[in-house]
Amino acid sequence: MQIIIKNPAISLYALKDRGSLKRYILSTPETRQICNDPAVCGLEYTDKLKLAMQKALAQLPESLDVNESQGIVFNILRGGLNFGLREALAEGKDWMLHRTAFISAQRVYDDKEGWHITENRYEKVYLPDEADIYLGDVVATGVSLEYALKKIVSLAKEQKVSFKRITFFTFGSERAEELMEEVDNVCRQEFCCYEESRVVYIEGIFGLPKDNSNLSIAIPGTDLLRYPAILAPEFLESQTFQVAYPLERCIIYDAGSRAFNVSEYLADVREYWEQVKLLAQQGISYAEYLKQRCPQSLPLNEGREILQEIAQTQIEKYFML
Repeated sequence: MQIIIKNPAISLYALKDRGSLKRYILSTPETRQICNDPAVCGLEYTDKLKLAMQKALAQLPESLDVNESQGIVFNILRGGLNFGLREALAEGKDWMLHRTAFISAQRVYDDKEGWHITENRYEKVYLPDEADIYLGDVVATGVSLEYALKKIVSLAKEQKVSFKRITFFTFGSERAEELMEEVDNVCRQEFCCYEESRVVYIEGIFGLPKDNSNLSIAIPGTDLLRYPAILAPEFLESQTFQVAYPLERCIIYDAGSRAFNVSEYLADVREYWEQVKLLAQQGISYAEYLKQRCPQSLPLNEGREILQEIAQTQIEKYFML
């Protein structure tokens, strides 16, 4: 990783480009807290994420001459709203004239079609010519992002406008850059003025559970894992701050309910820790479970409190919220 900026408020690292796609990893105190502590939810969650985006937008390298009237925030409903990019651009780049667009894209799973998009009827998109596009979302399977990227290219053709750059922020897996590389290739073919695609990973490029995973608890196609993963150094260090941090099932859980349906979200987190408590009662130790979920931190955490006590504390914590 190449350091772009590193201080207590923000660290930004550049990774090796993937083709013409520029890749970054962002770490901030706010996003580390979001990833480590599921109790950060509701307005606290969205406020912290918006502040992190503001910092990132102020520090991202700018290689293009793009003015604010070309800027547009593209919200994938509902998760994209959490990033607060409209306000973050105003605070981080001092923009006031940028536009905001919306489309709905809700993914669901069934045995017949696998992961696919439903609830995609709403859209409100007015694109400027030579648009400078900003969007954010959580990416596991990438179904929603793939739909959204194809949709905005299609809308640009319909409206007879072009793109200049796409910047994507994500709590995500490697699937994010695969899809961004694909849309970069399409945009370079379709739009003569297209110059740049960027993906900014928040705290790391996270893993996904596989069918042959050794994890005792995991939701395939949904969970974003601390291992295997490429993590920001600050995020990896933060796994030693609390014994529960490296054991969380997912770095974000359900991003939509976390902001907009907190009761449902907290029930999901409690259910996970109840499952962990059962594992502990069956004899699995803290060190053994840590080795499944975040072995990078094992030397620092081995031998701490037993797993059942940690799980019980977490269950009580989420009942009290």
